[in-house]
Amino acid sequence: MTGPHRLSPSRRAVFAGAFACALAGRPAGAATPATRIASLGGAVTEILWRLGAGPRVAIVDTTSVYPAEVLRERPNAGYLRALSAEGLLSVGPDLVLAAEGAGPPAVLALLREAGVPVETIREPPTAEGVRDKIATIGRLAGLDAPAEALSREVEARFATLARQRARVARPARALVVLSQTGGRLMAGGRGSTADGILALAGLVNAADGLEGFKPITDEALVAAAPDAVVMMITEGRSPDPATVFAPGTALAQTPAAARRALVAMDGLALLGFGPRTPEAAGALMRAVYPDLPPDPPPAPPRE
Repeated sequence: MTGPHRLSPSRRAVFAGAFACALAGRPAGAATPATRIASLGGAVTEILWRLGAGPRVAIVDTTSVYPAEVLRERPNAGYLRALSAEGLLSVGPDLVLAAEGAGPPAVLALLREAGVPVETIREPPTAEGVRDKIATIGRLAGLDAPAEALSREVEARFATLARQRARVARPARALVVLSQTGGRLMAGGRGSTADGILALAGLVNAADGLEGFKPITDEALVAAAPDAVVMMITEGRSPDPATVFAPGTALAQTPAAARRALVAMDGLALLGFGPRTPEAAGALMRAVYPDLPPDPPPAPPRE
């Protein structure tokens, strides 16, 4: 019996043959940029759009929600970690740019067997990681000059963010909650994108006893004592503080509940580590530190 993400030998041959025909007019080893890119990962797609490669994106995954027209105008390959080889190959891609974690691995292997170049984009949750991601995607898409310009722009915004972060006298403890289902919380621990965005915003990760995104027990949550809770806006709806900090819950026993300190943000902007990351970290910083002194105005030029 064939597994859910495997093709029978005959179907493999059909897909491989169809893809070979699609590339028949393209010389082997041609240096011409790809014209039908499968973009897998929200930040990958966002960067391609910012570089002006939107018209060359042939298919995206469900995490590619920015800009808003992406999912409306492009075929959908499914969830990033549950992709379909048939769906991807059906659009005849000549390059796959896949964020780390895309898969299953058997699907990516099948794409390579069919002759499609598959490039994995590393996603370390740091300012340097964002700049490297932009440069890598620009190189692979043949857009080095726009990538260099975008990288400089993002670097300048990270520098502004660093100056603001330096004004934080006493870092607050914050907890990023990925989901809240059946009374169980999924929180972002060490090494996660949640950990990365909190560091950029001048915050201490209250879930540093966890590794990655993991469920957190009520006891650990109370002991973590977050001063603020950060959650995602889901389908345009922000979480309700009365529900999040409901009496009798573990979150109700935290300093965040006493302050009603709940920050709701767009998930891709907050955790995607793309071009909007400096703004997302800055917005988070201002929400937790409303009294943080603003940047001084630039000095007038010398005559």
